[in-house]
Amino acid sequence: MSEKASFGAGCFWGVEATFREIPGVIEAVSGYQGGHTQSPTYKDVCTDRTGHAEVVEVEYDPARVSYDKLLEVFWNAHDPTQVNRQGPDVGTQYRSVIFFYTPEQEQAARASKAKLEASGRFKKPIATEILPAPPFYRAEEYHQQYLAKRGLRHCHI
Repeated sequence: MSEKASFGAGCFWGVEATFREIPGVIEAVSGYQGGHTQSPTYKDVCTDRTGHAEVVEVEYDPARVSYDKLLEVFWNAHDPTQVNRQGPDVGTQYRSVIFFYTPEQEQAARASKAKLEASGRFKKPIATEILPAPPFYRAEEYHQQYLAKRGLRHCHI
């Protein structure tokens, strides 16, 4: 039986590609989560007025990959100290956020964040929000597997 997890770590193209490479991930879908507008479009989200983050909703098989492993991938995929930005991308849609679906995910996410903060890996505080999962809105089809469709593996800066 599969489970879902959602992560916002900047532009969803690279985040989606990163999660797709993890054995045990069944599907990784780019979309929008955490805002106040129903069924937002990319154009809506880019106005910075809907409150949504660009996220990747990950469907995974917990018998093959743990949620803790997904958290590890998330932390390594971006700079969690950045507030409302990743690299040249600036705006609330690029914020670092974990949306949890179960109390167990919340506990694991909070423990993982605390461990990372205590590690001293980052000089600045971790800005990542950890919030209950609100409705997920799938991004437009041209955003799905964006990098793969262009023969690219990543868009890291």
